[in-house]
Amino acid sequence: MAILYEKKDKIAIITINRPEAMNAIDPETTEELGKAWLDFRDDPDRWVGILTGAGDKAFSAGADLKKLIPFLAKLSPLARREREEKFPGLGGITRGLNIWKPIIAAINGFCLAGGLEMALACDLRVAADHATFGLLEVSRGIIPGAGGTQRLPRMIPMAKAMEIILMAQRIDAQEALRLGLVNRVVPLPEVMPTAMKMAEAILQNGPLAVRAAKEAIIRGLSMTLEEGLRLESVLQSYLLVTEDAIEGPRAFAEKRKPQYKAR
Repeated sequence: MAILYEKKDKIAIITINRPEAMNAIDPETTEELGKAWLDFRDDPDRWVGILTGAGDKAFSAGADLKKLIPFLAKLSPLARREREEKFPGLGGITRGLNIWKPIIAAINGFCLAGGLEMALACDLRVAADHATFGLLEVSRGIIPGAGGTQRLPRMIPMAKAMEIILMAQRIDAQEALRLGLVNRVVPLPEVMPTAMKMAEAILQNGPLAVRAAKEAIIRGLSMTLEEGLRLESVLQSYLLVTEDAIEGPRAFAEKRKPQYKAR
C-alpha cells in the first residue's frame, strides 16, 4: 500500500509508505492520500491528524518525477483538469482542501521539494535531528508549485525564504528550528512519541474551539486586521452557543476535567 492509515482514539495517523523511493509521491500515493485526508476531515471521531513517512531516512523527497510527470503528460487537458479538481495539489493536502482540524507533521528524515510543501501545509512540525529541508525545484527548471512559494515566505523571514527557494538551498533541522520552520527537533526515536504528545495536548482543549482558532488564524492571514477581527468575532459567536463552550467554564468552576464532545 502506498500509504498506511491508522486511527488511534481521536488521532488519525497517515504514513507515506514508499521508503524504497524516499516516500516520493507518485499518482497512486496522491490518490490514497487525498482519500485519507477527506476521511479524516469528515470523521467526527478523529480530532487531530499526524502525517509522517515510513522508515528512518525520509519524510518525503517530494514528487516522484519519474512516474508523476509521464503519467500527467499522458492525460488529455480535460482529464488532467478533472484529476486536479478531484486531487488538488500534491499529496491531497497542499491546495484546495480546507481542514480546520489540526495536523502535525512528524518529519523523520529528508523533507524536500513537495515533501516540504506537504509539511508546510500542516500546522505543527516536529523533526528528527538528522532531517534535511529544502525546496529544490528551480534546480530542475520548475518552481515549488505545491504551495512552497506562498507558504514558506509567510512562515520564515522573506530574505531566508528567497535564499532557500532561489538558491535551491538545503538547511538542517537546527536551522529549521532557528527559523521557526519546525516546532521541535528531537532524536529520531522520539519523533512520533513527541508528535503524539503534541496531539494529546491539543486533545485536552475544546475541539470546536481549536478548529475555530485554526480557521481564524489561516483565513485571517489574507485579511486586513479589521476583517480578521470581524471573522474572529463571528467564530466566537458561533462557539458561545455550543455545548463545549458551556462545558468548559462549568468544568473549571467544578474543578474537574472538561468532557468535550465537539458539539
